[in-house]
This record gives sequence, C-alpha cells and structure tokens, in this order.
Amino acid sequence: MSEFPAGATVEAHLLIVDDDERIRALLKKFLIRNGFLVSAARDAAHARRLLSGLDFDLIVLDVMMPGEDGVSLTASLRNKITTPILLLTARGETEDRIKGLEAGADDYLAKPFEPKELLLRINAILRRVPSETRVNAGPKILHLGPVRYDVDKAELWSGDMPIRLTATEVSLMRIFAAHPGEPLSRARLVEELGRDGDQAQERAVDVQITRLRRKIETDPRQPRFLQTVRGAGYMLAPD
Repeated sequence: MSEFPAGATVEAHLLIVDDDERIRALLKKFLIRNGFLVSAARDAAHARRLLSGLDFDLIVLDVMMPGEDGVSLTASLRNKITTPILLLTARGETEDRIKGLEAGADDYLAKPFEPKELLLRINAILRRVPSETRVNAGPKILHLGPVRYDVDKAELWSGDMPIRLTATEVSLMRIFAAHPGEPLSRARLVEELGRDGDQAQERAVDVQITRLRRKIETDPRQPRFLQTVRGAGYMLAPD
C-alpha cells in the first residue's frame, strides 16, 4: 500500500468529471499525490457508467460540459445516490451557483481556483460525512409529524420508507438535532458546515433549507417543523 501524506483522507475514492482532458489529468495527478484514489470521466455518460459499477466517496463535477451538463447530472444522480458532489464552475454569477445547489450539490468552487483550495473543500466535505452521528446527548428519535429522524443513524424516514438526504442535508439535520427548539442563525449554520462566512454561503444555506423542507414538511411553504424565526434564523421544532 502506498504511503499517504500526513493529514490526507486515506483511500477516499473520488470521481472527477470534466470534458477537458488536460484538467482531468492535472486534477487526477494532484489528488492522487495528496492521498486519494481517483477515477476520471470525460462526460456525464461516462460518469454514469463508472457510477453503475463503483462506489465513490465524493464526485468533483464540472458544470459546463457538452451534452448533459453538470447541474442536470447532479439533479439526476440525487434521485439515486447521496454521494457528496462538489461542482466546478467557470460562471461567476451567484444565481448559476444557486442552481447547482438547488439540484443537490453539496458545495461549489469557481474556476479558476488554486488546487490547494480544491483540496481543502474536498477534505471539509469528507470530514462532515463520517461525523454525521456525532450529536449532543438528547432524544434518539425526533418526530416531525409523519417523518422521523434517527439521530444515531442520521437517517430520515417516512413510515417504512427512507428519505434520501444529501451530505449537506445530513449535516444540517445533525446540527439542528443537536439544538432542537433553538434558533440558529444563517451565519452559525455556515460556520458549523465548515464554510467561509460570506453572503453567498448564507444564501446557499437558504437554498439547502428550502430543499430540506420539501423532505420534512407536509406543506414546505408553511413550515411547521423547520421554522424561520424572524431576526434569529432557523429552528427545528420536533413534536
């Protein structure tokens, strides 16, 4: 077995999806050098073939690709898998990044970027995934009307049917479950998610809350369990 640099996420398997052969090769070389197993796909169809036979810990996905673009692929994958997705986009407009988050991406990084920043983003996402069940002592099951949240397993259920959550949604549920009935500001949520505290990230949290409400609430437009507390932020209010 090869030796990995100190602090690397040992043997996490990443999938790089980018139509630019040069970028694919550079990212693959850089990430392998930093302790990851890496597979690469040239387009959405190629990525689907790899995903049909392999499990990945994280997908790094370019938005602007010929044929099916990264946002469309993200939305499609979210119906089947919960693997974290980091979008790479050359677009600078916040609205374009929001579309990616609405489709189910966990984070985004605008091109051009420093490879070290990509590495930091990847490790931040991967750190969140294995620690999802580390919550403060409290109820093991939170009841949200017909939906229940298993705190220890970080799983959301409606009756006997599991509700798929993205890695970011699992992180948000972990945070809220640790503070039931306590309003949490957008800035605090951004901080606990391990992201930079700017307005774009706070708006991204709003998008993630909207998506999470669709999975929790009977009427997401009039949330009962994941409430907005005016001037204070968001609050999980279980039964």
